[in-house]
Amino acid sequence: MKFKKVIGQYEIKEKLIQAYHDNRVSHSYLFYGSPGVGKLALAIAFAQYMSCTNKTDTDSCGECPSCKKFEKLIHPDLHFVFPVISTPKKKSISDNYIQEWRTQVLEDAYFSYNEWLFSIASDNKQGSIFADEASEIAKKLNLKTFESDYKFMIIWLPERMNSSCANKILKILEEPPQNTIIISISDNHHDILPTIRSRTQPVKILGIEDEQLKRAIINQYNINESMASDIVKISNGSLFEARNQIITNDETEYNLAKFTELMRTCYSHKIHDAINLSEELAKNPREKQKGFLYYCLVLLRENFAYNTKLDSVIYMTNSELEFSKKFARFVNKENVNELVQIFEEAHYHIERNVNAKLVFTDSAFKIMKVIRKN
Repeated sequence: MKFKKVIGQYEIKEKLIQAYHDNRVSHSYLFYGSPGVGKLALAIAFAQYMSCTNKTDTDSCGECPSCKKFEKLIHPDLHFVFPVISTPKKKSISDNYIQEWRTQVLEDAYFSYNEWLFSIASDNKQGSIFADEASEIAKKLNLKTFESDYKFMIIWLPERMNSSCANKILKILEEPPQNTIIISISDNHHDILPTIRSRTQPVKILGIEDEQLKRAIINQYNINESMASDIVKISNGSLFEARNQIITNDETEYNLAKFTELMRTCYSHKIHDAINLSEELAKNPREKQKGFLYYCLVLLRENFAYNTKLDSVIYMTNSELEFSKKFARFVNKENVNELVQIFEEAHYHIERNVNAKLVFTDSAFKIMKVIRKN
């Protein structure tokens, strides 16, 4: 993977390239940040750049024998470790899933942990980096390089490594063999064992720049500029989140329409309309009911931020923003906690299979009591 295929992230690309040219490459990195910002893609591109035999000042050539092998993820000096599932049919090590891994990464390097588990048919099992992986890591890293000046070990989601495996690889992480680069890729670096984390050089990978993310989703999903702008606003720099927003766009429109209707009905104290709306919401599947209530909580937070001029932490689509310009003043410090509690309690009761019509009706009546507070 060439650097140019990594969406945005220009600053971190420049720093990695400069570290190579200044001979300041660490033997062990920790790339951490939110899912979908390009951490894995950056790690592969960095390894490819260092191994390229005809690199430029800004990227690998993509044409030399080394690059061609990297592009297929089959370079003999490139190794991967990632969560797998435990099964009696085969040993729980990454190599036994390497074909599925290559297929997933080559298809889309911006995938999530759950998507990876789905691709290996985990049957709801949780993935882990098991103890058996430790000996595989040691064996690979103690090999001499085959073709490159370096050998690379990319460990995806070290927070999923069990303590037995982690303890076995501490020494090799602290003193890896010569010309070895280990890059760990973490979505939740605070969950990594401190003994592992302390042996790495942390590199925070921020969200993808707005314009670059917008261009990427327009090209990949053939959506219009306006929709792309809306999605970027609420994706926090994550291609993974942007993709989810595209998939759930219809649901978001429904939830906004029903939230708008609920608030207007409650503000106007239209009891009959509130009962009818509660009956309509209660007919939805329970997961959709929970999704609506969660959306209400998120939109309340956004409106409170908008009302208190916290523009830097507002993530709303244009449609939500248009609604909030008029509605936000009704979500203030006098009632926001009560409103949040109403929706949290409703979500709690729906989760526990309380009669949905009663839950939504009761919530509507409670909202009527507090919506006019200011």
